[in-house]
Amino acid sequence: MPRTNVGRPDGRRAASDYLRELLLKPGGYRRAWEQYATRERRGTINQLAVAEVLARYLQSAPRPAAHPTVTPHQLKDTVSRALTGRLLSRSALTLFIDAFGLSEHEAGRLWRLWNGAATIGVMSGTHAVPVDAEQDVDAAIGSRRHQTLALHDHVWTGPDGQIDRQRTMHVIEATAPGVDRIPFVCDTNVLTVEVGQGCKELAGQVRRIGGDIFATEILLSRTLDIGETLTLEYWLSYRYPPDDPSGREYRCAGMSQLQNLDVRVEFHPDRLPGQVWWAHWDGSDSTVLEREAVTLDSQNSVHRYVRSLERTAVGFYWEPDGDSLD
Repeated sequence: MPRTNVGRPDGRRAASDYLRELLLKPGGYRRAWEQYATRERRGTINQLAVAEVLARYLQSAPRPAAHPTVTPHQLKDTVSRALTGRLLSRSALTLFIDAFGLSEHEAGRLWRLWNGAATIGVMSGTHAVPVDAEQDVDAAIGSRRHQTLALHDHVWTGPDGQIDRQRTMHVIEATAPGVDRIPFVCDTNVLTVEVGQGCKELAGQVRRIGGDIFATEILLSRTLDIGETLTLEYWLSYRYPPDDPSGREYRCAGMSQLQNLDVRVEFHPDRLPGQVWWAHWDGSDSTVLEREAVTLDSQNSVHRYVRSLERTAVGFYWEPDGDSLD
């Protein structure tokens, strides 16, 4: 896993942002506290319901006979401090991870954020600063000083059938001298980005450059001169509302020329799709220009290689298996 020797002073707040988004993200963690919520407000977490999850975990965990039973009301301040970023202690984070049964990769990302890793960015919370004056992506990120020579995206879906996470290998070539960073642009369905090989860290604040677009910068592990190449590796995690059809679709759009695109989507064995198509869209528009039905391989995945792509979008989309839906 990627590491960094440079810590961020706001690491614990970033960990708090990520923890809050995990509990808001549709799925098992959210259902764990929603079952105890008497009142719900969209986009907010019922802190007493979260405290109920923590208290029940502590009540079931082995403890000394002299240790008193902890009630949800006694934990409400702990929950409030943790989820607002005022105070997320080591013991509190451990409790959240254990009580909610967070996955290994999510728990690891939380600890790296808590320790101040500059290689991870949370695309939400206090770091998402709207930039009202920047209406256009090109105006916001400036002219490109690199080109993509190859892009490999490996995408995994979750047990809900929607995109959960992604690993990208990205080969770039500098088209100007002194390239020490590249822009990173994503939509609001991306929850976190974590950089590894070829990357030093994420730089600056996450900016909202449009209604549903975030941007930041990836600092490179070395400065490139014209014609020099570098392979970058980064991981994305996603969040989608329940039954959002955009969570069952993976597109790659080439605004400028993109060469050697390799896409693989691996489906969760508990929610295999009913049908998968390889499709060609009219740019970012929802109109499918052409499509081709594809079948899963023995690893529950689909794969396609494209030699060149420019000013269009290609990718996979799928429909759920009706027999597997509740």
